[in-house]
Amino acid sequence: MASPKGNLPYRLIYELGNAFASRLELVPLIELVTSKCREVLDADGVAVMLLDGDSQQLYFPYFSDRDPKVAERLARVRVPIGKGIAGEVFQTCHSMKIDNVSTDSHFYSGVDKKTGLTTRSLLAAPLVADEVRLGVIEAVNPLGREAFTDNDLALLEALADSVAVAIYNADRVGKLKSSEEILRTQVGALRRDLARHELLDEIIGVSPEMAEVHHLMNNAAASSISVLLVGETGSGKEYVARAIHRMSARADKPFLAVNCAALSEHLLNSELFGHRRGAFTGADRDQPGFFRAASGGIIFLDEIGEMPLAMQPTLLRVLQDGEIISVGDTRPEKVDVRVFSATNSDLKAAVAAGKFRADLYYRVAAFPIQLPPLRARRRDIPLLAARFLAIASERQLKEIREFDPAAVDLLEKYDWPGNIRELQNEIERAVVLTPRGESISHEHLSDELRSAAADSKRKPLKISAPAAANDARLREARAGFEARHIAEVFALNGGNVSRTASALGISRISLQRKIKEYGLR
Repeated sequence: MASPKGNLPYRLIYELGNAFASRLELVPLIELVTSKCREVLDADGVAVMLLDGDSQQLYFPYFSDRDPKVAERLARVRVPIGKGIAGEVFQTCHSMKIDNVSTDSHFYSGVDKKTGLTTRSLLAAPLVADEVRLGVIEAVNPLGREAFTDNDLALLEALADSVAVAIYNADRVGKLKSSEEILRTQVGALRRDLARHELLDEIIGVSPEMAEVHHLMNNAAASSISVLLVGETGSGKEYVARAIHRMSARADKPFLAVNCAALSEHLLNSELFGHRRGAFTGADRDQPGFFRAASGGIIFLDEIGEMPLAMQPTLLRVLQDGEIISVGDTRPEKVDVRVFSATNSDLKAAVAAGKFRADLYYRVAAFPIQLPPLRARRRDIPLLAARFLAIASERQLKEIREFDPAAVDLLEKYDWPGNIRELQNEIERAVVLTPRGESISHEHLSDELRSAAADSKRKPLKISAPAAANDARLREARAGFEARHIAEVFALNGGNVSRTASALGISRISLQRKIKEYGLR
């Protein structure tokens, strides 16, 4: 239907077109379109109907009406293509002005029945952009008038051009954002999977103890829970924390480590939570602090058991409410940071002694991971030593082939009080002492290792299981024999648990259980 163009408010059309184009999200755009069009057309309601390509139906993504109940009901309505005035306009791409819908054969009364709305007069214009039919825009029931005018239809047609382009662009932007989110999710999943594979090379361990650690790490990475890493000095707590970070959804965000024992209470408070200019002498500028700097990522609090008692309520607030307060400030600020902690001490004992808050302990220890000392996973020592040999050889630009068997034997027998860190330092030193192109022998290892191995050979094995008496029961006699036999095989293998277990034909875990049961160490 032709519409007069001479009396159109072009400035208003231009301004509304710019306003529509500035909206790049579909729902807010349609909310703006329907409300503004209802206003300029002075209509009871305005609706945008879009095509659902799968069902070939028109639907109402949003409807601006004076009665919110009508809008709510319309959200559930679907109109098949070819039905009603909207279906006709969509198919023909021609606008329509119906003064009295009750006399029009195209009118589909099903929408009125579902919504309770009574449609009298109606305008409809097609929404077409880049030769793509997107849907229809409708206006119903002019206020204070019997019917819409030709000028009203011309205005809706002019606005429909801008609306169609805006909807087309918003839909493309929405699809791009959706694709970006899908791609980001896929990349994140691939990155975490890659990190897990890298861990097989970097966090070395085939022992049952390390298998459990790997299992807990995977679970921690997939969660947002606070993690507490417990283990002796040098057992790799920070390394494990960084590995969990790389496997987690926060892998592309910061990982910041803070040693709670290295700073005084005042400095630790300022370092963690920041300070305002003038908060104390020397504070000549604002300092954001580690928690702000780690936004979206992970902060690692090493030696958390050494955190001053006066600071612990502040950390508790972060864990409970996600809020920090800078030194010299009074206003809390929200932060999005996941907290990992580590300790080489007994935090439960510290709680009992009043040195660590019980409520904070239960927050930081929500997901504990116990790292075994190196002496408890001797099976992993040759693997770790080989890895550290490769690193040290590359760093020192010195080709060292391998360890000879005597050197490996010494490494396995030593108790490693300094754990992995001590082993790495020992290998680094051995690479320095070993001639280029040769293997590391026992002579290239430290006097401490060699003397400790010599002491273990001279030290008699303790057998606490009593010999069976004449009247002892069969079970007791069997236990006495088993204890003596294990002790003999243990001695023949120089106290090496792995070789002893292999010689006895039992697992390493079973042997360790029997060693403990019979007091063989």
